[in-house]
Amino acid sequence: MALKNAQYDEIMREYHRRQLDNKRKLDERTAEVSAKLPDLEIINQQIASLSVACARKYLGGDDSAIDSLQDDIAALAGMRREVLKKAGYPGDYLDMHYVCPDCQDTGYIGSAKCHCFRQAVIDLLYTQSNIREALKTENFSTFSFDYYSDTALNPSTGLSALATMQKLVAECKDYLAHFDDTFENFFFYGDTGVGKTFLSHCIAKELIDTAHSVIYFTAFELFDLFSKTTFHRGDDLDELQQMHSYIFDCDLLIIDDLGTELTNSFVASQLFLCINERLLGRKSTIISTNLAMDVFRDTYSERVFSRISSGYKIRKLFGEDIRIQKKLSHRKP
Repeated sequence: MALKNAQYDEIMREYHRRQLDNKRKLDERTAEVSAKLPDLEIINQQIASLSVACARKYLGGDDSAIDSLQDDIAALAGMRREVLKKAGYPGDYLDMHYVCPDCQDTGYIGSAKCHCFRQAVIDLLYTQSNIREALKTENFSTFSFDYYSDTALNPSTGLSALATMQKLVAECKDYLAHFDDTFENFFFYGDTGVGKTFLSHCIAKELIDTAHSVIYFTAFELFDLFSKTTFHRGDDLDELQQMHSYIFDCDLLIIDDLGTELTNSFVASQLFLCINERLLGRKSTIISTNLAMDVFRDTYSERVFSRISSGYKIRKLFGEDIRIQKKLSHRKP
């Protein structure tokens, strides 16, 4: 997706800041070690001197001398690592450390944009959603089955709320494990507070951590954006249009709380467009709603329901409202 110049410049300024920060930290580590290990400074000077000589030979076209100089530099670097280890430091303590080792914090691998650049674009474009903050507390490491009953049963499956959620979490983790080679979508439905949004956040964090593009919208936010871009409303129309196009391209789109927005023919048509385009593009989508399936069908039309039922794994979550359970548990003496 094309970036505006200002957006591209903002991302590249961050890479420049990283490079300066990496250099500052290396200088600090070098000064620290030099004060404690004077002999190491001699090795560093020898490496620097040979590196300059190697560069001169390279510029002069003397390829035969380069290999020998590089071998000497490698030998000195090995000696430096051993000295550092004996003094209790990591062997790479005096190497440059990068936030992204793949592109060495340049944003590019050769002429191609690095995966971290792609994620930086995502971060920039969906700052309006507060999912980053939510993911700090809502992820698989904080997920708990304690709020799901092992006695309340779903009559259609015979499974308890606990067994249902255990099965679904395992299915979601399998979905994540095969995300890059298997195309799947999820439709979570059930009463308020049974974990639909939390589970979506768990999936989002796992994908973002592996440099996949994830965009989260509540239904209200999504259709408000569609409305503004369709009817050309809003001061930041260019950015809205870019986000609009990216909705169809991101690796995972999460539409949360579908059914809480004001539903009309425009909303139904835009939902069908979004679902259909992402299915055709084989881009994964997760939708959550509090609506029962028959109510959902009547609300959004048969054609939307048909695309959902044929292209999504439909999973019902049930149980007691977790938010209420947490509040009650906090009140106990």
